[in-house]
Amino acid sequence: MKSRTSLFHGLIAAALLSGGVALAQDAPAPAASSAMAASSSSSATYQTPQGQVVVNSVPAPAPTIAPAPDFKQLAGGGKSISAEQADSYPPLANDFLNADTNKDGKISKSEYERWTKQLQ
Repeated sequence: MKSRTSLFHGLIAAALLSGGVALAQDAPAPAASSAMAASSSSSATYQTPQGQVVVNSVPAPAPTIAPAPDFKQLAGGGKSISAEQADSYPPLANDFLNADTNKDGKISKSEYERWTKQLQ
């Protein structure tokens, strides 16, 4: 009798698990409507149960970066550029840790020249 009970419980557990898996399946993706834009365009229109959805897909414009200022200008006449001084040129401030190759907390003239060559 005990083996029948555990067999019965095992069958119930298997039925519940397989039923849960069947219910958990994703709904199929909505098909594109006939108003879908041409493939050369950057938008598409889809009909969903909630209504019509227009998807516009355009890559972001490339950022424009001003030319790197002169080392003397950033260093304020000193021998190195500190993190605070680098804030006046956002690309350098953003990449300060990479430009500071010897990790001494400041950028020397040679480090700055090496970093500006990477921009080109």
